[in-house]
Amino acid sequence: MMLATLLQAAAGAALGKAGIALGAAIAVVGAAIGLGKIGQSTMESIARQPQAAGDIRGAMIVIGAFMEGVALFAIIVCLMALNAD
Repeated sequence: MMLATLLQAAAGAALGKAGIALGAAIAVVGAAIGLGKIGQSTMESIARQPQAAGDIRGAMIVIGAFMEGVALFAIIVCLMALNAD
């Protein structure tokens, strides 16, 4: 009986760690997709209005930095949860 309880607890801990890793992976993939879409939209916008390239590029850099910051924050939270044993 006690062995079954210990095995169940170990399986639950492993499943929790797998969930944490999955959460970090989803955060990274989401940020990568978002940054790709930002880059695509920026290039299309600059191609349509070359005279506004500086303003568009500046906005892209700010938005990209915010998005990477959110992704990094999500990864740090997942790592902290992983080491919270």
